[in-house]
Amino acid sequence: MNLYSILVLFAGILVLLIPFYIISKWILIAQALIALQLFIVSGRLFSSTESKLKEVDILKKRNLTQFRPDTFEMFMQAPCGRLVVRAVLRDLNKQKEYRNLLRLRKPFKEVMKEGCKPDNTVIYINEEFNKELL
Repeated sequence: MNLYSILVLFAGILVLLIPFYIISKWILIAQALIALQLFIVSGRLFSSTESKLKEVDILKKRNLTQFRPDTFEMFMQAPCGRLVVRAVLRDLNKQKEYRNLLRLRKPFKEVMKEGCKPDNTVIYINEEFNKELL
């Protein structure tokens, strides 16, 4: 599940290994900044592994008795989420369903449009919540 974080880490290492100093010493600054940014992104992706494992468990529980494609929609929007979906489908032995789930993926333009708009957060308080059931 950390495939993308490993790829980004190797990209950062690769950027550092390219000998741009031959062209100009000023390019070293840009090279270092790009590598630093790639290392930061890789670190963030690595740090989200625990939450991904929790999401895998939740998805498995939701789809154990009956396969529900709607539970995968949120995960189909990002590459890391699609890796989570593949892991869950492999555990449920339903790898063939991945093609059907690809239909839930939004077009790139729509994803970019949604990513640039502010989100409205709604907090719901369930008055009838019974803490004793936990």
